[in-house]
Amino acid sequence: MSHQITVRQLIHQLQTVDPDLPAYFAINPDWSYAHYIGRIIEVPGPNGAVYLAENGQEGVLPPQVRTELCWADV
Repeated sequence: MSHQITVRQLIHQLQTVDPDLPAYFAINPDWSYAHYIGRIIEVPGPNGAVYLAENGQEGVLPPQVRTELCWADV
């Protein structure tokens, strides 16, 4: 799987889930925590990108999520 994902790919993937569920980042397999998603920043131009900012920590990821991501239990 590519390390980069486009906005189009992200939207496509998100269309398959319940739109009323909370959204989190799953970060760092060594410290498996869920983080809130904050602001979304678009940098226009030929080398532009979209950035989803971290906005605080929710807690340790559930075991099911770590398993799906192939991350070892903490």
